[in-house]
Amino acid sequence: MGRYSIKDLEKISGIKAHTIRMWERRYQLIEPQRTDTNIRFYSDCDLKRLLNISILNHHGIKVSHIAGMTEEEIKNRVLDIAIDNRVSNVQIENMMISLLELDENKFANALTAAIIKHGFECTVETVLFPFLERISILWQAGTIAPAQECFMTSLIRQKLCVAIDNEMQNNTRKGPRIVFFLPKHEKHEIELLFYNLISRKEGLEVIYLGASVTADDLRSVHRVRPADIFMMSFVSILSKDEMEKVMEEYHSIFPDSPFLVSGLRVKDLKAELPEKFSFVESVKAFKDYVRLFKYSE
Repeated sequence: MGRYSIKDLEKISGIKAHTIRMWERRYQLIEPQRTDTNIRFYSDCDLKRLLNISILNHHGIKVSHIAGMTEEEIKNRVLDIAIDNRVSNVQIENMMISLLELDENKFANALTAAIIKHGFECTVETVLFPFLERISILWQAGTIAPAQECFMTSLIRQKLCVAIDNEMQNNTRKGPRIVFFLPKHEKHEIELLFYNLISRKEGLEVIYLGASVTADDLRSVHRVRPADIFMMSFVSILSKDEMEKVMEEYHSIFPDSPFLVSGLRVKDLKAELPEKFSFVESVKAFKDYVRLFKYSE
């Protein structure tokens, strides 16, 4: 499916372009093809091989030794590391390969192994969130196809929805009411779905509105069931001015309501958030905010 430049390989694998070139010349680990106009490009197979080599190299195996291994030996050694290793980077690299291959079973196996070893919450925070950040950047750069991103986020969404459904049966809803939503034009729900799950585990009453919610929609919901806390996320490529405009609009409608805001796009705005708006930078920070609201009631 893919056709990658050496810069694409660098973005996906984290290996510098000059290092990739050196490995090509010295060890013939991957071999670029050329277009009719003599431009170098790499295939999916080259990229997957490079990701596997990166895993082995990060775990102490010299590139000179890897160069003498067969493809099957490389794959088996990576599998051994994935089973034994506690570092999330291994699972992330394996998920990258399943993304490139559109292989649902491979992704499910990698995710299940991580959950068994680390637990569901830890896996989401230390494996899935960094993985999603990486594929979001790659999608924005045009390195992976939108269909590949949709394929992967759909699988992760399914896992989260099952976990939420199970938790709903146990939730007594005695805590404050939190309303989750994505602003207009925002579509990426994974992070909010996870915080939805955490909120239910903490005993909060959850109203989940989903993607692309307008200010009028939020006002209508608030009239029927007033929120104690709002939470939203910014993932798409909005400018700083656009994000500030959205938050100021919600602040003007609900001046006394606390808002929690997450997403990579908000990190640089932390010092400029409106009053009563707080940036959620981690799962721990979110839990701290939630418990603060619970105990202040």
